[in-house]
Amino acid sequence: MPELKNIATQIRRDIVRMVHACQSGHPGGSLGCADFFTALYFDVMQHDPSFNMDGRGEDLFFLSNGHISPVFYATLARSGYFPVSELSSFRKLNSRLQGHPATHEHLPGIRVASGSLGQGMSVAIGAALAKKLNNDDKLVFSLHGDGELDEGQNWEAIMFAAHNKVDNLISTIDWNGQQIDGPTKKVMDLGDIGKKFEVFGWTTLQTNGNDMDDLVAALHKAKTLTGKGKPVAIMMHTAMGKGVDFMEGTHEWHGIAPNDGQLQKALAQLPETLGDY
Repeated sequence: MPELKNIATQIRRDIVRMVHACQSGHPGGSLGCADFFTALYFDVMQHDPSFNMDGRGEDLFFLSNGHISPVFYATLARSGYFPVSELSSFRKLNSRLQGHPATHEHLPGIRVASGSLGQGMSVAIGAALAKKLNNDDKLVFSLHGDGELDEGQNWEAIMFAAHNKVDNLISTIDWNGQQIDGPTKKVMDLGDIGKKFEVFGWTTLQTNGNDMDDLVAALHKAKTLTGKGKPVAIMMHTAMGKGVDFMEGTHEWHGIAPNDGQLQKALAQLPETLGDY
């Protein structure tokens, strides 16, 4: 899937440039999830960049781990929600592109403020139930960090979704084994997340989140599993910082910006494919 891979490379390039320009932000998780966002917005999800806030008649996406806003903004811009040039305003005063996605600036593509970890699952479930009440057959997608699952509210929501047969929901877990304070195994060992979801009553899939072919196949497979009485969860194995060798696989790049020299090293590994903003 060369076209999707080229888009993901450009989005990674956007991410490091955005975070460098304001010397603030979260490049690690953003880089790791670039393939997922590309697959979702450019292949899997039925969505409308003209953006209607209530989202009737289209698939919806909710980002729970809102600190990876750089990849979300770059994806929205590249898929036509707002001008790509606006990426240059990331985290600046009066920008619509704040550090965490927010709704008060009415940025197209953002339906809920996120960044307070652990809340996105509940929001996604609410949206999925609303679609059922409205006889809307489209799906709700959500993304969550593995470290974010330390928050207890997630597990209440996970139980609720299974009990209430919220089977129009596909939630993906970015299972990169890293969080802000270190490896998840040291901070709070999560064990086998997939088995936990299964015990809680979900249908689960596994995928390599940095292999575009495998990822797209898993997302499409997940769609075929909806409507069968169970919510669906994808265990997406990624490398934090994927695409930039000195950022890969470490929590150290969770929330710091590259300096000038590091930016140039990163860009040398991420060829411009769609044109920079």
